[in-house]
Amino acid sequence: MTRRVIAVGDVNHDILVSPHHTVRPASDTPSTVRFRPGGSAANTAAWLASAGVAVDLVGAIGSSDFDRYVAELEDCGVTPHLQREIGVTTGTIIIIVSPRGDDPTMFTERGANALLSPSAVTPELLSTAAAVHLSAYSFVDGFGVAGARDVIDRASAAGVPVVVNPSSADYIRDFGVDAFRTAARGASVIFPNLEEGELLTGETSPERMIAAFHELAETVVLTLGPDGAMGQHRSGAPVVRVPAPKVRVVDPTGAGDAFAAGFLTSWIERPDLDSAMTSAVQLAARAIMLIGGRPGV
Repeated sequence: MTRRVIAVGDVNHDILVSPHHTVRPASDTPSTVRFRPGGSAANTAAWLASAGVAVDLVGAIGSSDFDRYVAELEDCGVTPHLQREIGVTTGTIIIIVSPRGDDPTMFTERGANALLSPSAVTPELLSTAAAVHLSAYSFVDGFGVAGARDVIDRASAAGVPVVVNPSSADYIRDFGVDAFRTAARGASVIFPNLEEGELLTGETSPERMIAAFHELAETVVLTLGPDGAMGQHRSGAPVVRVPAPKVRVVDPTGAGDAFAAGFLTSWIERPDLDSAMTSAVQLAARAIMLIGGRPGV
């Protein structure tokens, strides 16, 4: 089997702001400010490429940024397939990074990302793919239930497993829990965090969350932040628990994207859950020691 992965979803400008102390409302707060390329799917693609996996990125971008972003993605080993949207801004996020390493606060403009078409995942791409990584941002504020079903159903018919990475709990609330469950049903793997897990299943116990998610996906991996991850391949199989490496948190932006890339890097070679989750938490640990959501920036 080929090792190519199709990453479907967002390409963004990230503006990362790390205040040096408590924010002073209506005044100046000394901060470190960095501009970085981002977007959940683009980040995952970059981490996959850094691990030696051939990866195609399907996304949408504003026309004024097209040439620069194509070159940038190619430079990091990603093959881009980008819709060029004329007169539309590229997706942009301002990310306020907590000095304590907490989850960041984000101010998001979806821009061209909201215009991505599921037809951009072409039969030609599927014919050489080992897996499709579908960032849920692409359908919870984009091509919707019908588009997600189109991608998952066509990939499944082609024998290509689909991995769904939920977006944010608030985007899912806006989209609707039932709509999300309909859109994601039939995925091979799903990666919720605890907040997303509770929202989508109504359960508070990680074990019960995982059991409930098996209605949607064969393999469920629940991310637990600094406590690592736990997962189960098929209902009734042993639950696997993997601790997270203890590292200094610089910026948690993109940790979930790196987790997905680490998982896929191992999983497409050998679908062993323990090995894939270990690879996932190790790559996520690398990500949180860097500023920005991609490797080597």
